Amino acid sequence: MKQLETLPQDIYALFDPDYDHEVNEEHLEIFAEECKKLFRERLKKQDKSGRRAVRFSGLGKPDRKVWMDAHPDPDNEEPLLPKTYLKFLYGDLIEQLLLFLTREAGHTVTETQSQVEINGVTGSIDAIVDGVVVDVKSASPYGYKKFEQNSVTETDTFGYTEQLSGYADVLTPGEDAAWLAMEKVAGDICVSPLKSSVIKHYPPGPRIEHLKEVVESETPPELCYEPEPDGKSGNLKLPLGCSYCNHKFRCHPTVRTFLYSNGPRFLTKVVREPDVPEITR
Repeated sequence: MKQLETLPQDIYALFDPDYDHEVNEEHLEIFAEECKKLFRERLKKQDKSGRRAVRFSGLGKPDRKVWMDAHPDPDNEEPLLPKTYLKFLYGDLIEQLLLFLTREAGHTVTETQSQVEINGVTGSIDAIVDGVVVDVKSASPYGYKKFEQNSVTETDTFGYTEQLSGYADVLTPGEDAAWLAMEKVAGDICVSPLKSSVIKHYPPGPRIEHLKEVVESETPPELCYEPEPDGKSGNLKLPLGCSYCNHKFRCHPTVRTFLYSNGPRFLTKVVREPDVPEITR
């Protein structure tokens, strides 16, 4: 039986130009069916009902983000653009590609998209690979470094640790879990372990009950993050967690957006006017 740790090398070996790999037709059929499901789901009208529900995918989100998701204000939220939905589809396809290649490389894949439930809150795992609960991620070159360096838990802006810990706590208590990540530009693949010693600090039950109380509150919690210095200019900018949040304009109504070469920067205080274009809402 193969071990999860060797998975990246085993996948790369499939593409050895001197090796003739015969594709398993059953694996190919599973991959094709999953891809068809993805296209059907992603290209139909998106259902935005039920946003008040607490889900496993939100366990690692800050309280205020969860509250805002449950209490939408469309006039003051940043809408998801069509290209963002396309990006979601791209990530989903990479997930299915990795699971297909995992099977082809001789590793065991079970429980794909299996439902997990605790205290009335549900979620679905990506898979169990070689007996380990796995969350599959596609990442930018910058984001991939966290997985490659096993530092996700140190700078976990998007709450990946608490989500994966919740799944592992229910399905494989006392065991390690892992992220299987692919850098979507260069094609690098790595396995980033999440140790059971970390998982035990994130039991999903208490967090779920807390978030239920948060959602039922009539007022939002405190800000998730405070603005931070933008270099030595005296300007203040939104941190990474706020930059990607569609509620940033609700939390910071006077924020100004400037388009730098590496992407937009959201300034809450402008002492020195940036020498780049400003985007007006």
